[in-house]
Amino acid sequence: MNPARALWLILALLFTNPVWAFQTKVVSIPSAAMHQSFDATVVLPEQYAHARPGQRFPVVYLLHGSGGDYTDWTANAHIGRLADRYHVILVMPDGGHESWYIDSPVDPRSRYETYVGKEVVAYVDAHFHTIATKEGRAITGLSMGGFGALSIALDRPNEFGAVGSISGAVDPRNCEDEPGIDGVFGDPARHQAFWDSKAIVASAQSFKTAHIDLTIDCGVNDSLVESNRTLHERLVALGVPHDYAERPGGHTWAYWSNAIQYQVLFFSTSFRRHGFAAGIRTAQA
Repeated sequence: MNPARALWLILALLFTNPVWAFQTKVVSIPSAAMHQSFDATVVLPEQYAHARPGQRFPVVYLLHGSGGDYTDWTANAHIGRLADRYHVILVMPDGGHESWYIDSPVDPRSRYETYVGKEVVAYVDAHFHTIATKEGRAITGLSMGGFGALSIALDRPNEFGAVGSISGAVDPRNCEDEPGIDGVFGDPARHQAFWDSKAIVASAQSFKTAHIDLTIDCGVNDSLVESNRTLHERLVALGVPHDYAERPGGHTWAYWSNAIQYQVLFFSTSFRRHGFAAGIRTAQA
């Protein structure tokens, strides 16, 4: 082969197939609230290994859906590339199969809001070089995890500066047939007030004072799209700034693995707006 042509082919491959150098770790994070430890997946961007002393990285927390676990995002979506592209740490905690990421009023053993919203955040900040402020954290999730991200962010507005939901179950009252949901929310008849209080569509007003950057999307063929449209309409009526998108697709990994790319871009923009240029800030800044 002509040497010049061989060199051209090598350069073309380098530019069309970038080398991703992120690191994936599994860590065990203890929960004092639930008296046990749970595994979590952490993805560190390439820049993390070469960071200068004092450099810190923003964190995006990704919550799995019903029946899933801490391995779902890495197994089904190329999220490591997003860590490299936007210079962020990605954390995927285990939220239990049907926890709905709440502190259950009927099952004292299910304290997943406290675990994810407080204990996981504290562990990650203590063990990794993070920007340990509200403005340096974002949280999102899919389906049950979309509900969980919005619920946790609203209940803990000083912990997260940005929040997203992908195909989120934003009104659990429409999910009474989901296996196991009564076990954490309680019987809908006897615990109606709690169900109502946890419905994101009924809590839209809370976003007015939370000062959290917000992005929501759902597939047009998703059974949850109507409740997401209702939430969007209420946010518009209340004048709450947010991004909202509907794209072709349903309640599938094909949709979620595409949607997460837009959401991490949204979070990266939020981080930059708060002064985290290129996703990194020194501890002294």
